[in-house]
Amino acid sequence: MSESMTLLLVEDNDQQRQKLTAILEFVAQGEVKVSDSDTALEALEGVELVLLGDCGSSERLTELFDAIKQKSEQTPIVLLMPEDNSRSLEKDTVQAAFALLNLPLRYSELSDLLQRVEVFNLGRQRGSTSGGMNLDLFRSLVGNSRGVTEVRKLIEQVADSEATVLILGESGTGKEVVARNLHYHSARRDKPFVPINCGAIPGELLESELFGHEKGAFTGAISARRGRFEMAEGGTLFLDEIGDMPMSMQVKLLRVLQERTFERVGGNKELKADVRVIAATHQNLEELIQEGKFREDLFYRLNVFPIDMPPLRERIDDVPLLVNELIARMENEKRGSVRFTPAAMLALCQYRWPGNVRELSNLLERMVIMYPYGIVDVGDLPAKFRPAGGSSEAPAPSINFEQHLMPTADFQTSRLPREGIDLKEHISSMECSLIKQALDEAGGVVAHAAKRLKMRRTTLVEKLRKYGLQRNETATEI
Repeated sequence: MSESMTLLLVEDNDQQRQKLTAILEFVAQGEVKVSDSDTALEALEGVELVLLGDCGSSERLTELFDAIKQKSEQTPIVLLMPEDNSRSLEKDTVQAAFALLNLPLRYSELSDLLQRVEVFNLGRQRGSTSGGMNLDLFRSLVGNSRGVTEVRKLIEQVADSEATVLILGESGTGKEVVARNLHYHSARRDKPFVPINCGAIPGELLESELFGHEKGAFTGAISARRGRFEMAEGGTLFLDEIGDMPMSMQVKLLRVLQERTFERVGGNKELKADVRVIAATHQNLEELIQEGKFREDLFYRLNVFPIDMPPLRERIDDVPLLVNELIARMENEKRGSVRFTPAAMLALCQYRWPGNVRELSNLLERMVIMYPYGIVDVGDLPAKFRPAGGSSEAPAPSINFEQHLMPTADFQTSRLPREGIDLKEHISSMECSLIKQALDEAGGVVAHAAKRLKMRRTTLVEKLRKYGLQRNETATEI
C-alpha cells in the first residue's frame, strides 16, 4: 500500500481505539488519524479513508455516516462491525458504505481492503466517471494468493505499452476483467473498450462483425455498418475465445495485425486500425496448432505477452476475500446482502469450483435471494457445496487459512482417547506449542520463526496476539 494514504479511525471506546490504531499503523504503514464521534468531522481534511467503529449507538453512527457523506461525498467509508453482530444499522447505511469489516480485524482482509481503496482513489484522480468502476474491474483480482499477485504485477508491467496480450485461463476465471484492467491502466483508457466473443458469432457473420460491411454487400445488408475494429478506434479490442475463430477468419485477422489496415465487407476502401488487440481463450492453442485448427503464425502474433489467470481451486485461500468483495458489490448495487458462518465458509473453501469465480458469484446471488440479509450456515448451502454433498468432482485439498503446517506424523501415530477429545482446543494447543518452539529456536525473532513455520511474518504476528505470546519485536506488535 502507498505510504501517502491517510486514514481516519473514528472510535469512542478508548481501549478499542488504541488496539485498532496499532493494527492500522502496522498494516497501512501510513498516517492514521484518530478521533471520537464528536470530533470526526473536523478531522476529515486530507483523509482518503474513514473507518467507523463504535459511536455510542447505531443512531449516532448513522447520523455521523450521513454527515461525512455530505461533507466529503467521495471519501470511502468502511464500517467496523463487532464480532457478535450486535450493531444494528439501517439498510441504506450498509449499502452506501464502501465495505464492512468484521472485528477482530484480520490482516489479509484489511490488507486487501486498503489495496481496493488505493485503486478506488486512483480512479478518482484519473477522473473516473463512476466511483464503483475500479471495484468492478478488480472484482476477480481480489486476493493475496501467489497467482493473483503475479497477474497484478504483469498487468502493471504491460498495461501502458502497445504490446498484444494473450490471456489464458479456464472459463469463469475473470479473463475479461484482466483485459478491462489492461485497457483502463493504459494510455488508451479514454477511448473505447470493445469486446467480442469469437465463439458466440457464426463464422459467416464474424467478418462483418469485426470489419463492418457496406450497403448491399450481402443479402440483408440494407445499410452500411461499422465493425468492432472501427468502434474500437484509438482504444482496445478484446477478442474473447479466440480459439473458436474459424481458420478463414484467422488469416484476415493476421493481416490486420500485421498491416494495421482492413476493408469493410463489400468495400474497397482501406481503413486504418489504430487499435490495441487483447485476446483470450480457455483452450490450449498449441494443441490446436498441432491439430491444424489454429494458425501458428497468428498464435505467435497474439502471444507477445501471455498472462495466465489461475483457476479458483488453485487460489482457494482467496475465497473468503472474494466472498466479501462480491457481497460488498451487491450491497453497493442495492441487490441485497448475506453473511456466512465459519462452517459455511469452510465448506466453500473445500469445494473445487469448476465454474471458478463466475460460479461463486452465481452462488452468492442465489443465497442473497434465498436468505436476504440473513446468515447462511453450511446446511443452507446447495447440496453440492456441502462437504458431504456427493459432488463428482475430485476431493478438494485440505484447507489451511493461515498456511501453517501441521505435523502429520503425530496425527498418524496418536490414537483418539476413549473419552473423546476437544479437537479445536487440541489443535490450538499444538499450534501454540509449535509457535513457542519456533520462537525459542529463532531467539524470539518473529521473522526467523515465521520461516521455520513456513508462514508469512504478518500471519505469525496475528497468532502471537491470539495466543498472548511475547517476542523480541515489540515494535511491530499488533
